[in-house]
Amino acid sequence: MISCSDGACTLKGPVTMANVEALLVDGAKQIEGTRVTVDLSGVTEVDSAALSLLLEWRRQAMQASRTIRYINLPQNLRSLAELYGITELLGDS
Repeated sequence: MISCSDGACTLKGPVTMANVEALLVDGAKQIEGTRVTVDLSGVTEVDSAALSLLLEWRRQAMQASRTIRYINLPQNLRSLAELYGITELLGDS
């Protein structure tokens, strides 16, 4: 589940193949503003679909001339990003 307010978004629960399509749709509806921060501290489970989702949101943000920043990446998501060599694209702070 994603919820956003004034450029601050929170992603909670699992982000897997089972729900990534719904999250993509919800994110497109809720993510707005020129500078967006997505807090991932509430993410409970991930697979490679989570990386695809974050990269797609990043691509959409670039197309809309907005910046998107991901914070508080769970360790399992960091590990996947390292495995695929895309850690720098997620830019966790």
